[in-house]
Parts: sequence; structure tokens; C-alpha cells
Amino acid sequence: MAIQFGTDGWRAVISDEFTFENVRRVAQAIAERTLADLPPTQRGTRPYMVIGFDTRFLSDRYAIAVAEVFAANGIAVWLAQADAPTPMISYAIVDKKALGGVMITASHNPPRYNGIKLKSAYGGSASAAIAKAVEARIATNQTTRTSPRQMELASAI
Repeated sequence: MAIQFGTDGWRAVISDEFTFENVRRVAQAIAERTLADLPPTQRGTRPYMVIGFDTRFLSDRYAIAVAEVFAANGIAVWLAQADAPTPMISYAIVDKKALGGVMITASHNPPRYNGIKLKSAYGGSASAAIAKAVEARIATNQTTRTSPRQMELASAI
């Protein structure tokens, strides 16, 4: 199954394609892309990302899954402690000077959907080029049977 990003991220039906396994696959690809694109001034330092979620079914748990993958890849995370609107997460990315972020939301899609919005350092949507690069990493990891790294949240904290 190919995971493809559309406008502002990836969305799918919960428990069909939007599963914890696939969320972790996407998070691993985002982590790898983030680390590969570190600016020269930040190489050797621990990058930061912001993760938020809305009130959709299991969004808080999906956000934790993303945080666990990021942590296992050496990316520090500011994880929202409660549901938040997407603009608040965009603001937090800029305020914390993070490299970007992830918002778990299906936005305007029907309730059976959930999704991952990928945000850039300026708080807005990641470019189409970055989305394509993340898709390519997902496909490569699937072809090479590379599993997502994962660290339990308690250990990551």
C-alpha cells in the first residue's frame, strides 16, 4: 500500500489505512527527512519538532506514536498535552524555533478519517517537494523492510 500525501499531508480512514503501523512508518520517514535536511549550523545538535493533535478518535495516541518514533531517532519533541487547533501548533513551531512539526488531524474530512499534517519551520504546510521526499522515504523503507525505530514515551521523557 502506497502512502501518498495530498493537500497539507496524508489522510486515510481510521483502522483501514490510518493505523498505528502506518503512522509510525510515516513518522520514521519524516524523522529521516528532518535529520537529512538539518542546516549545517544545527548538525551535531538535537533538533526539535512540535506534535499536536485534535479531538478525533485516538488522535492523542497517534501523536504519542509519532513522538516515540521521533525520540528513537534523536529528535526532541514538544508534545501537546491536550487537543489543540492546527494554528496553535503552527504558532508553537515558530515560537519554539522548531524545525517543523506534525499535527494529527483529518481537518475537514469525515469523522472516519484521520491524518498527519506536516508543517515546516515557518509553521505553514511543508512544500510539495518535502512531501514527495517523505513519500519516497516511506516507499524505500517499505522496499528494504526497514521498521520504524521506537522508544517508549516514558523513556523518551
